Amino acid sequence: MKFTRFSVSLVLALTLAASVSSAQAEELQARVIVRFKPAADSVRAKPMSARMDGATARDIAQTRATALGLRTGLATRASLGLRAHLSLDSRTHVITAQGISSAELVRTLQADGEVELVVVDQRRRHTIAAPNDLLYAGNGGVAPGSRSGSANGQWYLKAPSGVVTSSINAPAAWDITTGSASIVVAVLDTGVRFDHPDLAGQFVLNPSSSTGKGGYDMIGLTASAALATANDLNLADDDPSDPGDWVTQADITGGTLGSGCDSADISNSSWHGLRVSGLIAAASNNRQGIAGVGWGIKLLPVRVLGKCGGYDSDIIAGMKWAAGIAVAGVPTNPNPAKVLNMSLGGTGSCGTSGTGALYRDTISQVIAAGATIVAAAGNSEGQAIGIPGNCPGVIAVTALRHVGSKVGFSSVGPEASIAAPGGNCINIASNQPCLFPMLSTYNSGTQGPVLNDESYTNNAASVGTSFSAPIVSGTVALMLSVRPSLTSAEVLTLLKRSARPFVTDGGTAGTLQCVAPTTTTVQDECYCTTATCGAGMLDAGAAVAAAQAANTGEAVVIAATPAGARAGDTVTLSVAGSTVGTGRTIASVVWSITSAGAGATFSAVASGTSTTVSTATAGTFTVKAVLTDDIGLLHSATLNVTVAAAAVVMPPVTAAATSSGGGGAFSAGWLMLLALASGVLAWPNLTKKQRLQLILLTLERPARSRKA
Repeated sequence: MKFTRFSVSLVLALTLAASVSSAQAEELQARVIVRFKPAADSVRAKPMSARMDGATARDIAQTRATALGLRTGLATRASLGLRAHLSLDSRTHVITAQGISSAELVRTLQADGEVELVVVDQRRRHTIAAPNDLLYAGNGGVAPGSRSGSANGQWYLKAPSGVVTSSINAPAAWDITTGSASIVVAVLDTGVRFDHPDLAGQFVLNPSSSTGKGGYDMIGLTASAALATANDLNLADDDPSDPGDWVTQADITGGTLGSGCDSADISNSSWHGLRVSGLIAAASNNRQGIAGVGWGIKLLPVRVLGKCGGYDSDIIAGMKWAAGIAVAGVPTNPNPAKVLNMSLGGTGSCGTSGTGALYRDTISQVIAAGATIVAAAGNSEGQAIGIPGNCPGVIAVTALRHVGSKVGFSSVGPEASIAAPGGNCINIASNQPCLFPMLSTYNSGTQGPVLNDESYTNNAASVGTSFSAPIVSGTVALMLSVRPSLTSAEVLTLLKRSARPFVTDGGTAGTLQCVAPTTTTVQDECYCTTATCGAGMLDAGAAVAAAQAANTGEAVVIAATPAGARAGDTVTLSVAGSTVGTGRTIASVVWSITSAGAGATFSAVASGTSTTVSTATAGTFTVKAVLTDDIGLLHSATLNVTVAAAAVVMPPVTAAATSSGGGGAFSAGWLMLLALASGVLAWPNLTKKQRLQLILLTLERPARSRKA
């Protein structure tokens, strides 16, 4: 029976109508990507070429789609038919059909003998992870008379836009990672409130502690007189909960807090550690409160500040313990931190004597333990950065206004490493809102805590370099999440290289450039320079991307020759075939022998892309190569080299003088013949007679030639 085009379409249309209603046909729209096999009849019959015009290519794709539909029973009248809209290459096409779901179309086409691959052509959306936390976006307005700053939300985390130029572009970092739970950030501060709902699950665990969570309270570790400062009825213990740090006139009058505490300290509880912790790692995408910079990392609270602050001795002990360094009288920290946030400080230089020497030594130990220290520059209103921010090895953070100029309260100086938002209110009149505060977790208790409080600082202005530092700490934690091997020096290098340049305009009219700090003159808002505020404005997205890029294309390979070295040989080592990341070059190489088996010693300079090692005995030695790339990042590899025993050398055999007579010593050639003859005895598959004949042939000496 001969079918016309009309009759085929009619039959197939009626078939479809029996199974799919018109309403369903309107609702269902399949879209798939089909790749035909290279040897498919439809591909071989009408091959597609890149030189074809668009109309011809579309016709070929449509022909294949129509044939596919006829074979599978899916071809219908034009309004419901299979159509090919786009060719990705000579045999891969986007095909759509109405009246069927994409998933069902995939299942059907998978059974066709000409189809190599078929998948749903899915929609994709941008992956910028804007969290759904209520205070992140802002409420769009501020009620008159309120000190709420939620109108601008967490402006400091967003991508720079409009007049807001200092925000850190955290969403670009979140596209890469929201943090790894293996990265721990220690918060050396007033302690925390474990009961705040936006921090639930954000702390490291320690089942052996009294709270079940990690952390430690260092206040009073070395001095019983600190009981009043601790304010929690006990001295150092494993509960770093913040009981409140309020100071009253009665405290001052009674003298219980000791020297260094006066009427200037009278205030309600600050819940400072709680604020700092929220900025670093508040739980995010939970439809409440705020978003932390690195909400996937873990927090380790170390309480070192109480009423009127804290003592150097407790702070130093807390730094060591946080990094996993043993502290007398304190259980070993089972969760050493990779980052220490220190939103604290005081006046003084970090010299090589006195208090500075103690901090320098501690900082060196902490960095050697593998941790990075981030500290607030201080709030001295444009004067010098204090301890510990001015100590070598510390990443000191200055504070910026939303427009990028230095905020008035921030300290400055050559020790500054990087600048980040620190909050500013703009409106300073009575009953006016603080428009650009650093929103964070809070407790509404004026003295002791309100239990299970869900408060945030949108009802209380929160500004200061104390809140710039945790923004950087959270960013460092994200960097370490994608490259845990980063050293403190490498972290600083990447932060500096990825920073955005400081602004030179946009601030308050008449704003001047920041200058070197003095001991007598304050400087409020000013335009930062790299000599006063650090390398530039923190760009979290760029910093995390730079850390991730250090992994791309990294392959450090040590080659050792000769492959079968023996004792006494010189082994040549080379990293010439190594790569240190996309776009990076090797700046230097340093070699070391980490296990000196085989009597291995360097016989050439232990630097450069190659070196040599002398060996003395059999054994195995381990060599390590550390490569520094052109931006200061380290890349390393180790290799175990096995050295065999020296070869046994037989003493030479002296040949006897040639003699025409019999007897005397065998010549070297004769000995070789004997050895060959004896080997015949071991030849397989020979009869005794055959072996004897071969031996006789081997031993037969040629006739000596004589003169005629």
